[in-house]
This record gives sequence, structure tokens and C-alpha cells, in this order.
Amino acid sequence: MPRPCSLAPLGHVPAMALGLFRVCLVVVTAIINHPLLFPRENATVPESEEEIIRKMQAHQEKLQLEQLRLEEEVARLAAEREALEQVADEGQQQNETRTAWDLWSTLCMIFFLVIEVWRQDHQDGPSADCLGGDEDELPGLEGAPLRGLTLPNRAALEHFYERCIRGATADAARTRELVEGFVDDLLEALRSLCSRDADVEVEDFIGVDSMYENWQVDRPLLCDLFVPFVPPEPYHFRPELCCSRRSVPLDRQGYGQVRVVRAEEDALGCVCGKSPLGEDMLCLLHGSHSAARPGRGLEALLCAGDPPYLDTARVMKWFQTALTRAWRRIAHKYEFDLAFGQLDSPGSLKIKFRSGKFMPFNLIPVIQCDDSDLYFVPHLPREPCGETPASSTDWLLSFAVYERHFLRMTSKALPEGACHLSCLQIASFLLCKQSRLTGPSGLGNYHVKTALLHLLLSRPADWQAGQLDARLRDLLRFLEKSLLEKKLPHFFIGNRKVPEGMGLPEAVRRAEPLNLFRPFVLRRSLYRKTVDSFYEMLKNAPVLIREYSLRIPSDQASPPHKAVVL
Repeated sequence: MPRPCSLAPLGHVPAMALGLFRVCLVVVTAIINHPLLFPRENATVPESEEEIIRKMQAHQEKLQLEQLRLEEEVARLAAEREALEQVADEGQQQNETRTAWDLWSTLCMIFFLVIEVWRQDHQDGPSADCLGGDEDELPGLEGAPLRGLTLPNRAALEHFYERCIRGATADAARTRELVEGFVDDLLEALRSLCSRDADVEVEDFIGVDSMYENWQVDRPLLCDLFVPFVPPEPYHFRPELCCSRRSVPLDRQGYGQVRVVRAEEDALGCVCGKSPLGEDMLCLLHGSHSAARPGRGLEALLCAGDPPYLDTARVMKWFQTALTRAWRRIAHKYEFDLAFGQLDSPGSLKIKFRSGKFMPFNLIPVIQCDDSDLYFVPHLPREPCGETPASSTDWLLSFAVYERHFLRMTSKALPEGACHLSCLQIASFLLCKQSRLTGPSGLGNYHVKTALLHLLLSRPADWQAGQLDARLRDLLRFLEKSLLEKKLPHFFIGNRKVPEGMGLPEAVRRAEPLNLFRPFVLRRSLYRKTVDSFYEMLKNAPVLIREYSLRIPSDQASPPHKAVVL
């Protein structure tokens, strides 16, 4: 059955026509406004593109210029970097070359210096037999010593000793008695002039050196006396040893300094100087006079520097003035005059008799080191090659009392009539006579004595009276070896073989050894003169001993000699 046709309502026809009209209008409008159809009428778009293209080209040119500038900047920086690296490489190469050259120059200089020192030290060097080690090797002393020079035999030496030297030993006792009596009176007068509360207090003298060790031979006989002094309260002396410091120059090991300290400045002093006492309290140790603190008169008179240290020049000037005042007080009691001897030694005095004879002696102010027998001295008389102190506050260390004690202790263990002092006297006699013939050299009696002390320590049982010639030869050989090696160790400083019973300060025992011949290393002319004078002395020894043995009358001989140390 056929499907019936449906027809739209008639009311919808106008609406559809209106929609179709609108669509057609839009299409027509789009066709009319299309730029390809009407290019001449719509010319705005192409003009806008050209402007954009032109701007883009200008911007591109700017970018290219900026790129070129950056490339130039990078190239410049790279060139500068390469130049800096090249300069650094050249500088490093130059530094390496300069360092290598400096190293080679230094090595060459050291090499030539070693050769020069070796040549000067060994062109007249010792034979292999003369070179030895320390004291453990001393008993041997093998070899051909003394350049083949011969010494007088035992009979000639004993004859010389009896006729020439024993007389000086006998006169020493009378000289000591006269000098000691006068010095006692002089020091007592000095004490009477001093105030115990304000002035330095002088103690009793101590006899030292050859006159009190019984080996003085040189004329005139000379007494060396130490005069210890202590400060008034509230002061006290604080000794400081240079050898006790960790680092000390080699030329200052034999020195020390003395600091002046007030009681209130010392941590170990009395509390009365550190804290104020009430009006009703009194210090039983220092008394009432210590409450009023004195001025700094002692520092101004005897000290230098800050903190104050004793000045050797000021102390010697004060001591000389005090002795002059003391002598004026007692001069009327004596029939002789007292005068100062050497100008460079203020403690050198001389008794001048009306007959024209004189008697010299040395009064040396000293400071005791704590409770030991070590003393600080401002100078040592008759030291031929002593080094000059670096400062006026440097005091020499004197072991003279220890040396006397060691000789006394050794003499008790030696056989009766031992010849050790006889050897020392003969060697000292030869040295003194040679000094008067050719002038003083760098070798003195203290060096001869030091050599003897070393020999006594190393071989204490070989000093019988019948071995005088052998022991004298050993003493001279020891001196020769020490001269050729330019090395003579101090007997006490740094010598741990010294018996502990001597009571030596521990700082001195543990110190570095002190070489008494160190000036010879620095002063070539003095060394050459000393060596020549030493061998000249050995050459002249037989003639001197023979001549003086014949010259001295026999009536000066005395009973057989026995070594005695007072």
C-alpha cells in the first residue's frame, strides 16, 4: 500500500527562504573580499610584509654585527690567555733555570770552602798517631809526637826541679801569709765603711789558682783572691747560666748573668714584700726597716738594663772605689804603699815597699752561684785567648774552687811523692820563658792545667815520682794533639766523667762541651803564632833547662819534695 507523502506546513516556507538568503549573502561577501580577486584595491597586506621583512633584515644585520663583535672579543680573550700562558711558562722555565744555577753555585762554593778549610787545617796536619778520640783513648797516645823533638831525661829534669823550681814553691807560703794578713785588714776596713742596711756586704776572701794549688813558678809570685759579695735586703742575686738554656751560642757557654731581684718581685720571697702588713704586725724575718722600701740605689749603682742585671764594668768601678776608701783608713798602719797594677784589671793591686820591691796580687769581686762552688767573675786575669763577652752584663764562669777541690781529691788517691804537680810546674815554667822570648801566644797556663786535669781523670795511677819524664812528655803530647785538632774541652762544662762527689751543678754537667781552643778556629793568625811558639818552646826546652839548672845556686835546694795541695 503506497506510503502517503508528507508535506511541510505552509508556515515554515518563509523562514527557510530567509536562511538561504543569508548563506548566499555571506558567500558573495567572502568572494568579493578575497585578495586574489581584487589585488589593486586591497594593497595594505603586501606593504605590511615588506616593512616586516625590512625590519627583520635590519635585525639580522645587527645580529651579524653583534656576532662578529663577540667573535672578535672571544678571539682577543683567547689570544690574551695564550700570551699569559706563554709568559707563565717562560717565567717558570727561568725560575727553574735560576734555581738550578743557584743550587750549583751554592754547591760549588761549599765544595771550595771545604777544600780550603781542609788544606789550611791539614797542610801541617797531625800525624795519624797523634789523632785520638776522647779520654778513654788517652792512655795509649801512640806515635812519634812533638815533631821528633827530644826532651831532657829524668835525671836532668829532677836536677832542674830541685835547683830551680822548688825555691819558688817554698817562697809561696811566706807570700801567701803576708798577702792574706793584709787583705783581711783591708776588707775589714771596707766593711766598717759600709752600712749593713744600705750597702753591699763583702764576705771573706777565697784563695784560688796556682798559689793555692802549690804549683806557682813564675816570678813575681802572684796571689789570686776571690771576694764574694751579697746585696742588702730586700735584694738578692739570681744567677742565670747561659749553658743551661736550650739554645745558646757556642761562644757564650762559659758565661752567665746575675739578675738583681727584690723580695717582693720574687715568687719565692717573703710575703711581707707582697702584701701590706697592719700597724700592729711585724715581719720577724726582715724587721721594721724593710717596711720602708728603699729607692733603686743598687740598680743605679751596679746594674744595667731592664730587668736589672749586674754590670761588670760598674761593679769593678764600685769595687775599686771601695778599696781606695778602705786603704785610706788603714794606710797609717803600714810602711808600704798600695797601688793599682794593670789599668785594664781594676782588681789588680800591688804592694810597693820602700826598698823598691813590690808584691802583686789580685782581688776579684765575685758572685756565688746558689750554694755551689761555682762563681761569676767579671774578668779572668792573664787569659791569652779569651773571647770578649757580648755584653757588659755577661759574667765569666770560674771553676777555680772546683779545680782546687779536684786536685786535692786526686792527690789523696795518688802515690806518695806523685809527679803531677811537678809536670805542671815544669810545663808552666817553659811556657812563661817562651812567652818572654817570643811574646805571648794563645796558649796559657790554664790550658796546660786543663790538659793535666784530663790526664789525671783518665790515668790516675801513673804518676809515680820516677815517671816524671814520661808524664811530662804525655802532657806535652796532649797539648800538641789539642792544638793540632784545635780542640781542648773544658774540664767541667759538659764533662759527665767528672765525679758526682764534686757537687757540680747539674746544668753544667748536662751542657754542651765547651771548646777552649775555639778562638783558634776563628783567628788563623793567632793559631799559627801559637803553634809556632809551642814547637819553639819544645825546641828550646833542653837549653832552658840546662842553663837554669847551672845558674841557680845549690843552696836554694830544700828537703825532698812531696806534692801537697792546700
